Amino acid sequence: MIQVNIDEREVRELTLQKIEEHLKKVDSELVYWDTSELKKRTCMSWNTIQKEFFFHPDFPKFKVGGKWYFPAAETKAFLLKWLRERR
Repeated sequence: MIQVNIDEREVRELTLQKIEEHLKKVDSELVYWDTSELKKRTCMSWNTIQKEFFFHPDFPKFKVGGKWYFPAAETKAFLLKWLRERR
């Protein structure tokens, strides 16, 4: 007879580590975001984005043709700073 003991805390910790690694990999694969990705990442509507920070002079954005693009790393850094300033 074989008996297996599982440390649930260790399993949870390993699972969270793997999820974090995967999220970092996915996040690093995106060079820029479009408006759909920006709305998804901020959990905000387009109107709220425009009202809150879109027109801020430090918000990184580029219009190519008729579409807006946002450099992923710069945009993420801006959003974290912007959010901290809202405390």
